[in-house]
Amino acid sequence: MALTGVLRPGHVALRVLEMEPALKHYKDVLGLIEVARDDKGRVFLKAWDEHDHHSVVLREADEAGMDYMGWKVDSPATLKKLAADVEQSGLATDMSWVPAGEHPTTGERFRFTVPTGHVMELFAEKGIVGNNCGTDGPDINPDPWPDGLKGIAATRFDHCLLYGDDLDGTVKLFTEVLGFGIAERVMLAGDKNFMIGAFLSCSNKAHDVAFIRQPVKGKFHHASFELRSWEQVLRAGDILSRTKTSIDIGPTRHGITRGETIYFFDPSGNRNEVFSGGYIYYPDKPVITWYDESLGPAIFYHDRKLNEAFLSVFT
Repeated sequence: MALTGVLRPGHVALRVLEMEPALKHYKDVLGLIEVARDDKGRVFLKAWDEHDHHSVVLREADEAGMDYMGWKVDSPATLKKLAADVEQSGLATDMSWVPAGEHPTTGERFRFTVPTGHVMELFAEKGIVGNNCGTDGPDINPDPWPDGLKGIAATRFDHCLLYGDDLDGTVKLFTEVLGFGIAERVMLAGDKNFMIGAFLSCSNKAHDVAFIRQPVKGKFHHASFELRSWEQVLRAGDILSRTKTSIDIGPTRHGITRGETIYFFDPSGNRNEVFSGGYIYYPDKPVITWYDESLGPAIFYHDRKLNEAFLSVFT
C-alpha cells in the first residue's frame, strides 16, 4: 500500500512530576534512548528501531498528562495542504505554526486542538539518526538489533488512547480531513448510531490513535510502545515486576485490534502500554463493530471484564 498524507505517529509530549525518576523509568525500564535536552528543560527520547531523531518528549510540570501528539506527513507540500484543510474544516481550534527548530532537528509544525480537546501537530521534517544496527550505518548490512539495549527495549512509539466529549467531531476531522480510516468502533447497543469509541488508522496498523467518548475534554489514557511478539510482552511483565514498576493490567489480549498488551505506570502516574500483534489494516477492510454490552471481551479478551480505569473511561 502506498502511504501518503499522514504517515504515522511521530511523537508524544508528556508531562512528568519529576524528571530524574521519569528518565530512569523511560530509559532503564521501557528502554528508550535519550537523544537531546534543551534549554526549556525538556528531554527528547527515541525507541531503538526508530530512525527519526525523537518520538517522546518529557517536560517537568505540576500535573502529569499529555501536552500534544505529533503526526509525520509525507512532504512539506502535504503539510501546507493539510494545514489549510484543517483550517477550512471548521472542526479545529487554537491553530498555530510552531517554528522550525523548536524541537531539535525538526521542521515547522502545524498545531491545532481537535473537538475532544486534544492538541495535535503535523510536521514533515525531522532529522534521521538511525537505529545503530549497522557498523557502516543503519542502512548498510544491518544486524537484527543493536548492542546495549536496556529493559523492555520497545521498538517504536505506536499509538495513544485519548478520551473527550466531542467524539463525533474528532472522528470527522481525522477521517474526512486527515484521511484516516476507522478500523474498529464501539457503538451503543440501544442506539446503533451512537459511537462510544473509534480506533483510527492512517497506515496498515489496526490503529494509530483511539478516541473514547467521555464528558471531560482532553483526557489522556495511555501512550503505547510496540514490541515484536507475545513472548516479548510476557518478558516485559517480568521486567516490570523485577523493577517494582506499578502494573495496571496484563499481560493479556485485546479483543479490539487483537493485540497483546500489558499496562503499567511511569513514576508520575502516566499510563504506558507495550503492545504486540494485531492485524494488517487496509482501507477496503470492513469496519469491525463492537457494542457496549460486549465491552469486557472487547477490551480485555481473556478475563472478559473491565478494570476500574477502563470503566471510568466508558461510563
